[in-house]
Amino acid sequence: MRTSRIVGFSGNSWRPAKSRVLVEAVAADLLGQHGLKTNVLDLVDAGSGIAAFTRIGLDGPARAVVEAIEQADGLVIGCPVYQGSYPGLFKHVFDLIEPGVLRNRPVLLTAVGGGLRHSLVVEHQLRPLFGFFEACTVSTAIYASSSEFAPDGPSSPMIAARLANAVEQFAMLLNGRQANAA
Repeated sequence: MRTSRIVGFSGNSWRPAKSRVLVEAVAADLLGQHGLKTNVLDLVDAGSGIAAFTRIGLDGPARAVVEAIEQADGLVIGCPVYQGSYPGLFKHVFDLIEPGVLRNRPVLLTAVGGGLRHSLVVEHQLRPLFGFFEACTVSTAIYASSSEFAPDGPSSPMIAARLANAVEQFAMLLNGRQANAA
C-alpha cells in the first residue's frame, strides 16, 4: 500500500500566519495520531506566478502548488478571513483546478479570522466551494479567532477538541477512500 499524499494548503500570503499555524497543528495531529505526513503549502510557496490568468501562464512554483493540490489523496485547507470572506488569491488557486479532479477527496476545513463574526465563512463559503468539486469535507470544521492563538498555535481547549475530532474524521474518510480504491 502506498503512502497517502496529504497536502495542507493555506491561503495566506505572508509568514508567519495564523491560518498556516492552524493547518500545521492539524498536520502535527495527523502525524502523531495516525502516522499521516502532510506537505504544508501556502500562497508564499506559489509566489507571484499564481496571479496568472490561466493555467498555461503559471510559472514553476505556482504550477507545483496547483498540481500538488490536484494530486493529493486528501487536503487540509486553511484560510484567513478578510472582510467576511476568503482572500481572492486563495479562491483563484481553486479557479485553476479542473472541476472533477477533487471528486471524493477528503477535505478538512479550517479558517482564522479577527473575531467570531467571521466563523460562518467555513460553512457558507469554504464548504460550498469544495462541494462544487464534489470533495468530501469532514463534518467538523475548525474556526479560530485571532485571540485564540498563543505564539506556538491555537490555545483554546475548544479549538483543540474540534481539531482532534476533525482529524479523526479526516483519517476515517481517507482510510475508507483507500480501502475502496484497493
